[in-house]
Amino acid sequence: MRDESKPAHLDQLIARLRDRSALIGIVGLGYVGLPLTLRYAEAGFRVLGIDIDGARVDGLNRGDSPIRHIPQADIARAREHGFEATTDFTRAGEPDALIICVPTPLNAYREPDLSFVLDTTEALLPFMRPGQLLSLESTTYPGTTDEELRPRLESRGFAVGRDVFLVFSPEREDPGNPDFHTRTIPKVCGGATPACLEAGVALYEAAIDRVVPVSSTRAAELTKLLENIHRAVNIGLVNEMKIIADRMRIDIHEVIRAAATKPFGFTPYYPGPGLGGHCIPIDPFYLTWKAREYGLHTRFIELAGEINSDMPHWVVGKVTDALNQRGRSVMGSRVLVLGISYKKDIEDMRESPSVELMEILRDKGAHVDYADPHVPVFPRMREHRFDLASVALTPQSIASYDLVLLATAHSAFDYDLVRDYATLIVDTRGVYPALPNVVKA
Repeated sequence: MRDESKPAHLDQLIARLRDRSALIGIVGLGYVGLPLTLRYAEAGFRVLGIDIDGARVDGLNRGDSPIRHIPQADIARAREHGFEATTDFTRAGEPDALIICVPTPLNAYREPDLSFVLDTTEALLPFMRPGQLLSLESTTYPGTTDEELRPRLESRGFAVGRDVFLVFSPEREDPGNPDFHTRTIPKVCGGATPACLEAGVALYEAAIDRVVPVSSTRAAELTKLLENIHRAVNIGLVNEMKIIADRMRIDIHEVIRAAATKPFGFTPYYPGPGLGGHCIPIDPFYLTWKAREYGLHTRFIELAGEINSDMPHWVVGKVTDALNQRGRSVMGSRVLVLGISYKKDIEDMRESPSVELMEILRDKGAHVDYADPHVPVFPRMREHRFDLASVALTPQSIASYDLVLLATAHSAFDYDLVRDYATLIVDTRGVYPALPNVVKA
């Protein structure tokens, strides 16, 4: 006998999710949306992917993978299970659940830019129907789901929690990490109402091993920010420790390795030339912006952000000093940057500090090239422009540069070859021990 206190649409939605007859709609087929698409297809669901990029949609429908670390075989299997991609937002009424996975960048003033989320929501709304679930996965400040998405649904006459269901469930993708996959990473979920939460849990437990319900969409939104701000603050700490250790002529990587032997009370974080990726450099600004609405100044978080943001300039200072000590200036020097993606062994260029390093060096008059097996040609980016292709690492090519700047430590690099033929190396990743031609940065 049906519980009369539950909305009729809720029972029907949950039943379709449990018997896998539901159609899942993923809006945004990038680094978050595409792995989620593949997981739902693997779990036995038909998936409709919606994206504004026509070339990406056409490629996916041919079975091509737009992301280097996702094999084409995975796309082919999803296609066999009924996955289809489209640019047609009028089809938004077909899925039983719509999951929004679009970017949430910062604007020129380092303030949250929700235009992708809001434009996507506005494009979906005219075609939504009663009985659907809408989930937002894009990282954002606490209150976005309640203050931005809910009113838009209600403006269309939908009663949230009765006619349609609204949840926030933050993405937790870690591209290139072989130890964790979409299925095995626990999924936090908060609902706009208890019925919404029940629908959201049913959606995600059908494809994810563990779902972690929280009391509200705001709690789920803040959970994601805490996760990434925790990393940003600790990376800021270890970057500051690196500067101190460098001045004291101590190898910070040796110190971290030693400290990591303590079996309790210490978690190792590693310094680098800056922060990259779509989350860690951006998420702190979402919280600091929202905190001002409550009259709060997030001094600790902002200090870590300042340290991390300044790291590319500190590294360029080390490059300048290293060249000066050998009678050369940055202007006119040939510099090869090793690794331009934001983390090792992937092609993701979002917010990569390597690109900022290249721009600073170029502005100082250096001739800059790069080598990255994951990025054969420098991609078209909104804010960064280089007409370059990856340099093949040979004894002759390496020796032709005044300085090699190790920015991203890809496993594919032949570090012995670089060490043997480079005139000068500035190492920001702790790959090399102390050597005559190596400067730690």
